[in-house]
Amino acid sequence: MNAIVDLTLTYTNSIAGFSKEISKTISKDGWNASELNFYSHCGTHMDAPIHFNVNDETIDKIPVSSFIGKAWVIDVRHIGAKGLILLEDIPQEIIKQFAPGDSLIFWSGWSQYVNTPKYRDDLPRISEALAQWCLDNNVKMIGVEPPSVADVNNIEEVTRIHEILLSGVVIIEGLTNLETLQSNCVELIALPLKIGGGDGSPARVVAIEKY
Repeated sequence: MNAIVDLTLTYTNSIAGFSKEISKTISKDGWNASELNFYSHCGTHMDAPIHFNVNDETIDKIPVSSFIGKAWVIDVRHIGAKGLILLEDIPQEIIKQFAPGDSLIFWSGWSQYVNTPKYRDDLPRISEALAQWCLDNNVKMIGVEPPSVADVNNIEEVTRIHEILLSGVVIIEGLTNLETLQSNCVELIALPLKIGGGDGSPARVVAIEKY
């Protein structure tokens, strides 16, 4: 039996960088339709290497095989505001079972702060050593709850961490609902919009648990 868990934030006008307005209505036009406006890195989203000029790969050029795979869920809820997530925070039992091409999801509980200043300004971050380990060990995808893997208020840090990871790792930011997962190993599917020349895109992210 499988359980499918949605790890995606709901896009509403309360999400920074997103807006939805009525464009057509049944009564006036014969159908309902909306106009959507979004920042390419708002809500649950994926980064492309061109986001930090790591290379010229855009979101539409990333192979779809990079969006699906086995993922290990790492509990890092003990990491406080502005804390660093270290390689040592990955349990040894997971390190021993990890295989090249697996993905990592970091469960920080941070999605509870969505739509507050803390969500963006005090986020727990991926350490440089952990980012380098992910690259060196062929991690396919890295998923985090905060809106970034690094401190967005520190341009040197946010640039360095993204440069390391985007050299070979797909970055997914803005995850939610991780507390509903019952297993520390899931099948992760993260599908961005196929935006030509895109530096990033909102993504629908789900985890499949097998019992």
